[in-house]
Amino acid sequence: MTHRLEDSLVLHSPRYLPRVTPLASLLVHGSVGVVWLLLFASAFAVGGVYAWSTGIAYILYDTLLLAFVGWQTWVLLRPPPAVSAGSRAETLGVVVASHNEGKVLPQSVTSLLAQDEPPDAIVIADDGSSDDTSALLVTRFGFVEPELGAWATSTTIPTLHWLRVAHGGKARALNAALVSPIEACRTAVVMTVDADTHLSPGAIRAMRHAFSNEPQLVAATGVLVPVCGPSLTGRLFQWFQTYEYIRNFLSRYAWMRVNSLLLISGAFAGFRREAVVTVGGFDPNCLVEDYELIHRLARYSSLNDLGWRSRVIGDAQAQTEAPSTTAAFLRQRRRWFGGFLQTQYWYRGMVGDGRRYGNVGRWMLPVKAVDTMQPIFGLTALGILVVALAQGRLSVLLPVSAWIIAKISIDLGFHLWSVHLYRRWIGEKTRASFGFALLAALAEPFSFQVLRHVGATLGWVTFLTRQREWGKQERLAVIGEGVVKGH
Repeated sequence: MTHRLEDSLVLHSPRYLPRVTPLASLLVHGSVGVVWLLLFASAFAVGGVYAWSTGIAYILYDTLLLAFVGWQTWVLLRPPPAVSAGSRAETLGVVVASHNEGKVLPQSVTSLLAQDEPPDAIVIADDGSSDDTSALLVTRFGFVEPELGAWATSTTIPTLHWLRVAHGGKARALNAALVSPIEACRTAVVMTVDADTHLSPGAIRAMRHAFSNEPQLVAATGVLVPVCGPSLTGRLFQWFQTYEYIRNFLSRYAWMRVNSLLLISGAFAGFRREAVVTVGGFDPNCLVEDYELIHRLARYSSLNDLGWRSRVIGDAQAQTEAPSTTAAFLRQRRRWFGGFLQTQYWYRGMVGDGRRYGNVGRWMLPVKAVDTMQPIFGLTALGILVVALAQGRLSVLLPVSAWIIAKISIDLGFHLWSVHLYRRWIGEKTRASFGFALLAALAEPFSFQVLRHVGATLGWVTFLTRQREWGKQERLAVIGEGVVKGH
């Protein structure tokens, strides 16, 4: 079965197809680079505010995206439409891919077992762990340790299974679970949950309900809330990432509204198993296997006129451990952006092709082409501003200040609007406040946003050098069983 999955991947991934880049894609990606070169050159060729054209372009682009999200999420102010129960509830299994996650795995499994509508099966896809994972599964969950390459069922929890595979990465562990010999685990819907992610009690019910009511739904993401360590640095990162996640999930909702959602968080996602198996499962060679898979599903659906859809489910919520230090944050964003560039390159043939790929090719992927250079625009604008400040060039600084103040004002309004919409969408469960949202809007452009751009730039280095090794992400186990520490 694993070989058949690999054969399907070769057949349906453009990574294996002839690398002929269409003219539309060349024009879209090429124009982004040319525009940056021209705007950067203006810093040396002209004076006044036009010397900061890179920054103006950055502000205008970001503001247009905010306007799009605001326009598409306006509907969240209305009461949600009543949805009748599906004709039948889809079977749903959960896969927890785990490599040396003994510190956080028990909390994740406990949150799954405590669901108000438990999954039909839970598979711990143990990716060659060498820590105390085996010991805790035996002592805490009633397992008899299986041989490598085999599986076992808990003696105390019949729906809990342990699949041991040789260490090969998260994608291979997930694929092994997808084609697992455990018959009970071959459910219609497969959820992937990271070992450091803690689901709210109604999360699985909401995910099952969504798939049962929409046959064309093949991928869905829940709403994640970041949790960091209790240190001062951890609290600062949690503060910034909380509002970043709010904006990001509202953005996903906006793209979902135009049937162009490509970003499904593998930390908490649901997939229609048959669709995933058809296109070849998760790609072990991609740095962000969940993101790439959605592209492949969208491509296959468009080419075969299937009408498959991806969604973000507001009623399905979870907490996930997020980086608490600068080094950990940069490692994460380097991997995310490097994988984003990798996927954009593999699927460049879809960029600008609205005839075949609808709004994904017409709008979403061209926007992502601009996003490939957005951190470079941002850091270039900052560098030009710092040089002008050091030189005391008031002819540049004064008009630029007006642009920056205007952008901060827009961001202030959008932060407040985002918190309001978010509360309407997922309920009053969020601890995000309007006051701290204002402070985040003021501080972020000169701190967290710069750090994000640095991480993305490191992702460019990773992509261009084709690096595949990553520093280990330390788990702090800050999410307790039903209790969030330091939150």
